[in-house]
Parts: sequence; C-alpha cells; structure tokens
Amino acid sequence: MGLTSVAPEPQPGTTRSTPLRIWVVSDGRAGIENQALGLAEAIAELRPAEIVVKRLLWPRWARRIPSRLLPASPRFLHAGRADFQPPWPDLWIGNGRASLPLSIGVRRWSKGETFVVQLQDPLRPSRLFDLVIPPSHDGLVGDNVFPILGTPHRVTSARLDLALAEFADRVAKLPHPRVAVLIGGKAKAYGLSPARAEALARTIRQAVVECGGALMMTFSRRTPNPARRILTEALQDLPGWIWDDTGDNPFFAFLAAADAILVTEDSANMPAEAAATGKPVYLLPMDGGQPRRARFHQALQAAGVTRPFSGKIDSWTYEPLRETERAAREVLRRFAIRQHEMVLFRSSARRMGEG
Repeated sequence: MGLTSVAPEPQPGTTRSTPLRIWVVSDGRAGIENQALGLAEAIAELRPAEIVVKRLLWPRWARRIPSRLLPASPRFLHAGRADFQPPWPDLWIGNGRASLPLSIGVRRWSKGETFVVQLQDPLRPSRLFDLVIPPSHDGLVGDNVFPILGTPHRVTSARLDLALAEFADRVAKLPHPRVAVLIGGKAKAYGLSPARAEALARTIRQAVVECGGALMMTFSRRTPNPARRILTEALQDLPGWIWDDTGDNPFFAFLAAADAILVTEDSANMPAEAAATGKPVYLLPMDGGQPRRARFHQALQAAGVTRPFSGKIDSWTYEPLRETERAAREVLRRFAIRQHEMVLFRSSARRMGEG
C-alpha cells in the first residue's frame, strides 16, 4: 500500500490545484484492482490526484458469508485495518465483493465528504453509493448508475508507448503481422480444457503460418497448467515470443506491438483492454458460456471492434474505445456537483447558526 500515482500539472480548465485524494479499494486480485486503478489513473489525467491503493483482507470466516452480512467496519479486517482510518479520501473507488461493506460505510464515516464510486454491479441498491459504474451488459439502471461498454482498465497510449520501449529488444525484430494472443482460463461459466487448448493451438498456428507473421502470447493466472503446456508446446516453434513468467509481463508491449489481437471470451477485461488500441480483435472460443458475457461480446461486435476467430487474420479499423476516460469525466462531473452542494449546505448552516 502507498502512493501509486500522482497526476501531472493541472490540465486546462482545472479549477482546483489541490490534488484529489483517491483511494483504490479491492481485495488485491489483479483483474479487480486494475479496473479501479485504471479509473483512478484516468481521473488523474484530467485533474491532479494522489492515488493510494488499499487492499482488503477479510478473515477466513468472512469470505464464506454473503457480502451483505459482512460487518461495515475495518476493525474486522484480518490485516491492514489501520489503513482504513481518517482522514478519508475525496474519492473512494471500490471494486469487488470484499469492498462493499466499507464502500457503504465510508459515506457515513466521512459524513458525506467522501464521494464513493463502486464498480461492477454491487448486487446491492445503487442508492447506497454515490455512483455505480457497471458494464452495460449487466443491465443495471438508475439515477446514479453510469454503465460503460466493458470494464475500466489501464490501457493508454502513453502506457503502451512506454511498454513498447521497455521491451523493444525482444519485439522490434519480430516480423509483421504480429499476432498478440491473450489467453484466459477458468472462470465461473467458462473453462479451458486440454481438448479446447489443442483446438485453439491448431487455429492459432494456421493463422500465424498463413499470414507469415509472428506470435506474441501471454497467459492469465487463471490459465490451467495443462492448457498452458499444450499451447506452449504446440506453438513454440513459431516466430515470436511466448511469455514464460520470466521477468515482467509484456502484456502492454504485446498490445502496443500487435497488428491483430486474439483474446479468449472468458474475460471482460482483456477484450476491453484490446478494444482501446483500435486494432482488430478476435474472440477465441472457450468451454462453456454465459448470457451476460455473450451480450458484451455482441455489443463489441456490433461496434465493429471484434470478430469471431476462424484461423485467418484480416485487417479492419474502428474508433478505439475510450470508456475509462468517459467514466472518469462522469465521476469528476458528479463530484463537482457534490462539492457545490456541500458548499451551499455549509453556508446555509453558518447562516442559521448566526441567526
């Protein structure tokens, strides 16, 4: 935990020079934390901000009960409870089940001074938060609900450029077209069996060989070891780079260097990240399925971002998705309204006291 990012100097139109204090709150899982951190970083690009990452660790008993029964108090945290004390932040961005009790509680503890943003569908009444930002395929609506296509993420042009420069010695020499392959794994409604991995390996090999390009493949923490081994052994002789967990993950560099991106359909994060590049994105089929995730993929396809993968690499263009930035602007808009309301409230209270 600690200071993660500080925004640049105020952008044109900034009305307040004091940096916003933003807490990013989750259980620390990469996919969950990066959504909240991505939104915080997008806000910091628009207004000076100090971002602090807070990771929750509930005791084992608390992880087995519904989130609505978790105590809204940091004193029950297994560790790090001292990190959840005043002074409270200006903005609180929570994500995931573990964050819900404290996201709800901090509005009361801060006496409304902290503006609470909750990502995803909290499966709780949206009125318990100041703003809920779910993926549009969840179908959540409300006055303080701001749906976006996909999920917030950390992909920006600047981050891609930096990553590409960092890994230039490995990537620059690869032939075009460069095919980035992002492999997920086991999720609630999806799986990656050995048979599916073998089928994916065949179609990926066909595409890379036919286009005469290079393969850049990375895996998720959720990728089953048998599937990972099958894909690696089947494709390791192709020109390119299969990341083997040695050194830093070249995920962002692969996105930056790619001419086309292949991503498994189990994840909402990876297609959203790939869609921010404006490059052709193909969806790789997995075992299983889920109606709400299917709605997300249909929306991406309707927007011209993705196509099903059949073993051939084509080229097309679309306007890169900027949903994280759009959400950041909405957070700041609503936060400004809240700040104005608080000023009016204090002014009214002073006048009443003087009277």
